[in-house]
Amino acid sequence: MAEKQYLVDALNIEESWRIFRIMAEFVDAIEELSQLGPSVSIFGSARVVPEDEYYKKTERLAGLLASSGFGVITGGGPGIMEAANKGASEAGGASVGMNIYLPFEQHPNPYANIKIGYKYFFIRKVMFVKYAVAYVILPGGFGTMDELFEALTLIQTKRIRSFPVILMGSAYWGGLLDWLKETMHREDKISKEDLDLIQIIDDPREVVAHIKKFVIL
Repeated sequence: MAEKQYLVDALNIEESWRIFRIMAEFVDAIEELSQLGPSVSIFGSARVVPEDEYYKKTERLAGLLASSGFGVITGGGPGIMEAANKGASEAGGASVGMNIYLPFEQHPNPYANIKIGYKYFFIRKVMFVKYAVAYVILPGGFGTMDELFEALTLIQTKRIRSFPVILMGSAYWGGLLDWLKETMHREDKISKEDLDLIQIIDDPREVVAHIKKFVIL
């Protein structure tokens, strides 16, 4: 009985210390990013290679954003994240890579000039939102979808200020948008105003122009 109580007490202590580790990770991230100006968070697949059209398009987009005075924030890994960090850094802009420690796929790319490592997904997700004036979502998997719908939910419920949420890649996202309209909206699960939160824009220059309508630098 005493041994069991000892284990319970040890677990409680571990849980308590986890709170301080979480606080420390928040503090480190906020201190690192406190001087960051208006920035755009870019999301997409870690599996995209440099020869892919979306890699090249993302690199071009990030360069245009940096040249226009925006910082660029990514998850700090390979694929679309690497392309965005590369485009921003080569254009002389703030290129933030917020890497998550994972056992596979995710490793830091060399192009971020501001690097932060995270143990906790939810802290990283808070930072994506906190310092973004827009989200640009390129083709990706579960993680990309997670970031997209979390942002839409927070905007829809007015937990955060509204900002542009742009999908690049109409061929990739078209089926999802059709489902949102023909199933979700038709069955009254979301409103027309909710659908209006999403824009599909394929041209990087048009993406930047759209963001500039909502942000004064």
